Amino acid sequence: MPTLNWIGKDAVVNHHHDVRFRTLDKKYTFGDTESSDNMIIHGDNLEALKALLPQYEGKIKCIYIDPPYNTGNENWVYNDNVNSPKIKKWLGQVVGKEAEDLTRHDKWLCMMYPRLKLLQRLLSDDGAIFISIDDNEQANLKLMCDEIFGAGNFVGIITWESSTQPINAGTARFNLQKKTEFIYLYKNGLKKFKVEVSDDEFDYPHTGKLGKCRFEIIEKSDAGGSNRDTMKFPILGEMPREGKRWQIGIDKANDLLSRDRIEIVDGIVKKAVYPEDEIDKVSVVPFWSHFTSKKGTAQSGKDLLNKIMGKAVGFDTVKPTGVIEELLSHIPDNDAIILDSFAGSGTTAHAVLNLNKQDGGNRKFILVEMEDYAENITAERVRRVINGYDDGKNTVEGSGGSFSYYELGEQLFNDDGNLNESVGVEKIRQYIWYSETRTPYHCSSNKSQYLLGNYNGTAYYFYYDPEQITTLSHETLNIVVEKAETYVVYADQCVIDKEWLSVHNIIFKKIPRDINRL
Repeated sequence: MPTLNWIGKDAVVNHHHDVRFRTLDKKYTFGDTESSDNMIIHGDNLEALKALLPQYEGKIKCIYIDPPYNTGNENWVYNDNVNSPKIKKWLGQVVGKEAEDLTRHDKWLCMMYPRLKLLQRLLSDDGAIFISIDDNEQANLKLMCDEIFGAGNFVGIITWESSTQPINAGTARFNLQKKTEFIYLYKNGLKKFKVEVSDDEFDYPHTGKLGKCRFEIIEKSDAGGSNRDTMKFPILGEMPREGKRWQIGIDKANDLLSRDRIEIVDGIVKKAVYPEDEIDKVSVVPFWSHFTSKKGTAQSGKDLLNKIMGKAVGFDTVKPTGVIEELLSHIPDNDAIILDSFAGSGTTAHAVLNLNKQDGGNRKFILVEMEDYAENITAERVRRVINGYDDGKNTVEGSGGSFSYYELGEQLFNDDGNLNESVGVEKIRQYIWYSETRTPYHCSSNKSQYLLGNYNGTAYYFYYDPEQITTLSHETLNIVVEKAETYVVYADQCVIDKEWLSVHNIIFKKIPRDINRL
C-alpha cells in the first residue's frame, strides 16, 4: 500500500502515547438537570481526546470533524493555516528543530496525525468518521487516513455544494469556480449506514418492510432524449426526509398493479403490499454521495449562526446544520454518541439537538474547542438552540436538552513522574481502573475504600493515602475484602515475600512506577 511521508512524521506517529493525561473539570451544567451526558470541552483537542479515553474509548458511534483546511488564510477566527501560536508551540515541542523547516503541509500533517490516532481509539467497532476537507489537503488526508483507519475501511467521498455564488474571476485560478467541498467517510467495521425500515418504526396495515407508502408517477427525460416513466415515493411514517425517494420503472409498477401489490387512486399509489418472500428485494433509501445546496451552503451556515447569536460573530464559513443532520441521519442508532473535536461554532451539537427533536432520539454530543470563543460562541449557540431564539423575524422554538461545560484540568502525573495529588484521589482511582481494564470506572462498593472493583475474575485494589506511605504487609492484607481468582494491589511498597504472593495469586504494583501510562 502506498504510504505518505513528510518532514516530522517520525516524531508524531507515536506521539499520541506521549500526550500527558489531564483530567476534565466540570464548570457547570446548562439545562433542567444537575448533570448531562452532552459535553462541551474547552481545551487543546489532542489533550482533550486523551482525557476522554477512560470513559469513551470504543464508545463513540460517529465522529464528525471539520479541521483547518490549511488554506493559508490568516484572517479567520479559527486560524486556518496551522501557523497559530498554539500549534507552532506544539510543533516546536514535539517535532523539535525540524519544525523550522516544515512547509505548511508538513505542519498540517504533524498536527492531524496524532489527533486522528486518538479519534480512532475512541471510535466504536461499528462506528464511522466523517471528515470535511477541501482540495488543499484532501490528497494528503486520504493517504493518512488509509494508514490510520486502513484502506479497506474507506467508504467514499461525499461532496456538498458549499457555494452557489461565483467568486471574482481575478481570484479564481484559470477562472475555475469552486462550489463543492469534500467529506471523507471511513468506517471502523461499520455494519450499515442507512436507517433500516422496521415494524417498530412504522405503522403497517400490511405485511412487509415496504409497508404503507405513497407513490408519485412522473415523467423523466433521460440523457438520450426519450421519455421514461418512473415512480418515486417517500416513506410515510416516523422518519420521512425531504428529497429521498425510492424509484422504480413503469414496467415494475405495472407488474405490481397486475399482482394487486399496489393500488392507485387519482394517480397516487395508496397502498403497497410485499409478502415475506419479497422483503429482501425492497431496497432502502440510498445514501447519496452528493449533497446539493438545498442542504445548506457555507453562507447559509454563517447567516444562521449570526441570526442565532443576534450579531455577526466573525465566522466566514460555517457548516450548515442540514449537511451534518444528513450525515448523522445515516447512523443507525438514535441514541449514538457523536463527537466533534474541531467544534468551531457548535454546528454539530445544533444538528444533534435538531435530530433528537425531530425523531425523539437520545443522541449525545461531545464537542471540543481549543479557542477562547468556546464559552461565548460555541456554548452560547447551544444554549440558545436549547432555549429557543429570535432570528430577527420569528421566534424559533427551543430544542430542549442540556450539556455540561468542561475545562481541561491538571495533569495526572507531575513532570517527575509522581502522581499529582491535587487532582484528587477519585480521579486517580478512575485512571488506575481504566489503565488496567480498559473499561469505565463504575465501582460503588462500600466494602473497602481501597477496592476499585472486580473485572474478569481479578479484584483491583488501590492502597493509597496522600498523607502517608502505604505498605502491603501481612498486617495490612485485611484491605482485601472480596474473594477473587487473582488480586492486583497497588501500594507504595511491599514487604511480603514474592513467592508467598505468587502462591496466593496476589500481584503487587508499586505506586507510581507500575501505573500504566496511556
